[in-house]
Amino acid sequence: MENEIINVSGGEMLEAINRSEIDGQIATAHKFPRDIMQCKQNMVALAAMDDDVAYNCFYHLERKDKDGKTTVIEGPSVRFTEIISACWQNLRIAGRIIANDGKTITAQGVCHDLESNVAYSIEVKRSILTSKGYTFSQDMQVVVGNAAVAIAQRNAICKVVPQVLIASVVKEVQVKALEHIKQTGVQSQWKSCVACFQVYQVTDLMLLEYLGKKSAEEVTAEDIQKLAGVYNAIKEGTTTVEETFKKPKQQDAIAQQAQAAADDAKNKAQKAMNRSQGKTGTAAKK
Repeated sequence: MENEIINVSGGEMLEAINRSEIDGQIATAHKFPRDIMQCKQNMVALAAMDDDVAYNCFYHLERKDKDGKTTVIEGPSVRFTEIISACWQNLRIAGRIIANDGKTITAQGVCHDLESNVAYSIEVKRSILTSKGYTFSQDMQVVVGNAAVAIAQRNAICKVVPQVLIASVVKEVQVKALEHIKQTGVQSQWKSCVACFQVYQVTDLMLLEYLGKKSAEEVTAEDIQKLAGVYNAIKEGTTTVEETFKKPKQQDAIAQQAQAAADDAKNKAQKAMNRSQGKTGTAAKK
């Protein structure tokens, strides 16, 4: 019996190895616990180290609901969550593509706080169809897949790291970025914004229309910061140029046409009612 052979399946062995790795990481995390205030200071210091980094730390989206009300969505960018995860420490992060049905790619992001034992798994879907319904090329599917994985990881990290901490750091970084815009000059930053958006075939007129401004002279430092967030959202794949600049314009045009048609129908109905009342009044007099 000394040379007894024990059969161990590959799956069981892999599971045992993974478990031992995680146990070792948890033990290390408990041995070197994080200092929350120091983590926050490190996040702000890294994010505000360079002006370009500060601009890349947040995204900005605007969406209209059925009633026409605009909802503003802001949050940390993919680049900023990389800073957050590095400074928060003791995190185990993973991301992968879990499905591709020819229409959408589904990515999964996982974040596990080894110190607090809090873990989240987030899934993100991204379309791989053109506006005409054709499937993207393989290269474009890879690009979309990578963006989806990055966004899924970002969302998972933002679930694990306390939101109150992230919001506080984002606010501080936005204040520093706003100060830099005012110091360097709004018009100078406006020209830089226009140049950046030209890569996505977004013109200065489209930017002004998005901001609700008639000329570049009306643009403020807050507008520049908003455009920086929009640029980050497009670059990361959180939104698209069409969704941000083209669809809202088309929706407004459709809404205006529908309103004009409704007003026209209402006016015709009112005129018909007036004529009917006039004939009734004449008949009564007779």
